[in-house]
Formats: sequence, structure tokens, C-alpha cells
Amino acid sequence: MTEKTINGIPQIGFGSGGFKGDDCYNVVGWALAAGYRHIDTAQRYKNEAEVGRAIANSGIARDEIFITTKIHEIHYGVGELLRATEQSLEKLGGPVDLLLLHWPSTKGVEAAEQYIGELCQIFDDGLAKRIGLSNFTIDLLDEAKQVFGTRKIAANQCEIHAYMQNSKLTAHCKSLDIPMIAFCPMGRGMLADEPILAEIGKNHRANATQIALAYLLNLGHIVIPSSSSRQRIIANFAARNIELNADEMQQIKALDRGLRVATIDWDIGWDEKTNIERLARFVK
Repeated sequence: MTEKTINGIPQIGFGSGGFKGDDCYNVVGWALAAGYRHIDTAQRYKNEAEVGRAIANSGIARDEIFITTKIHEIHYGVGELLRATEQSLEKLGGPVDLLLLHWPSTKGVEAAEQYIGELCQIFDDGLAKRIGLSNFTIDLLDEAKQVFGTRKIAANQCEIHAYMQNSKLTAHCKSLDIPMIAFCPMGRGMLADEPILAEIGKNHRANATQIALAYLLNLGHIVIPSSSSRQRIIANFAARNIELNADEMQQIKALDRGLRVATIDWDIGWDEKTNIERLARFVK
């Protein structure tokens, strides 16, 4: 891997959520051909087999590709996490580079010591090179850290984009040296029409989407953009070459409006106030 990494994780990856079957196989193949070396998938996406097949057929050595997958929260029961992980690894062709818990326990049904403890055991057994969390708030993160003990929380994957910057959580993770992986980094397409991003883009011969990604990359976040268009997949990858100045960064920082586009049916006590008037309810 020659691309910039954050604690060993390639800073720009391709998000496979929303793609299934041949569509998934194709977009992952396009991403790898474009230069991406970090592919993000999840049990919830029901596409791990296609991701694994695309990687196996890419002609790129497995040790040059970083694979992230996430365990569905329905598998947090006693003994279930290991079985679910083994199923994912079979589809993906072996141990993954990063294994995350996709969401905290549904309504706190399972105790953190139990399901996070099982994740730690999976790491200890060598089934994942790194383990981490996804959608964990500050309080839940601190609780998880106690269970991790001396093991490192490799990342916390959360919604972060110009309209939802999650500043409290990102600051807390930074204080703990936990990288943030930003999903929905383009706000599910909303940022493509943001005038300020488009105006800044003129200085860099870039479009608004590329500037939205560059902003997060310049902050030191890991991003996993997604697209069904081969041209946009290539364009998104080019955002890694854009350096924004302090004034441009400040302009984008001011766009934060607490607009969350990915949520769930139970309240986990978000750290940032959510703009519910414009909330688009999706489950990532």
C-alpha cells in the first residue's frame, strides 16, 4: 500500500453499502482499478461474498488490499459474534484487516462486557488484524474502552460530513488516538449542490463533492465514499490530492448544521444535536 494511511488504515476507501450482486462486484472492481486499496463492507449490506470475489479476481495481491467489515448487531448474543465473524471471513477469503461492531447493542440489550468482550477474543484469536467500533457515542466509547483493556480501538466509524461534523465525538476520539472513519462523507449526495463547496472547488479545479471529501481528509479523517459511476469513483479518489488552505477549511467548518442522514430506530444518545426537521431516515 502506497497511499497515505492513518494508524495503518488507508485514508481513502470505497464504501460498498447499497450494492449487491453483480453491481457490487463491478463497482468494487472499478474502485480497485482506480487505485483504492481499502474496501469497506458489512454483514448488513449482504454483499461480502461479492466483495470477496471482486478482490480475489482483481489481480492485486491480497496483502495490498485493506478490508473492513462490520458485524450486524443481531449477532451480539452469547457465542453468536464468533459464528457471525467466521461466516464473514469465509465470504471475504480469510482474516480481515479491520473488524467493527456496526452499531452498539440494540437498546442496550446485551452487556458491553459480553459482546465487546467477544470481539476482543476474536482479535486475540487472530481472526482480525484490527478491531474497532462504529456509531459509538462518547459514553459508549468510554465504556467499550474499559472492555478493550490494553487492546487498541483501531477506529470508530461514524457519520461525518460538512453538514454533520460530529465535532464533540471527533475531538474525544482524537484525545484517545482513535481514528475516525467517515461514512456518508458526501451527505448522501446533498453536498454536490452546496454553493460554498462549488466556489472553493474553482480554486482547485475540483467539484463540490471532491472538496467535501478533501475537507475530511485534510482534518485527518479516513473516508469511504461510494458511487455507482466509474467516473465518479475515479474523481472521488482524486480528492486525496487536494490541499485546502485555512480560510477554505473555516468556510466549510461553518457549514455544520447537525444534519444526520443515517440513523436507527432506537436512541443511543447522540453526542451532537440532530436537525430533525430535515432528517432523512436511512439505516447504513
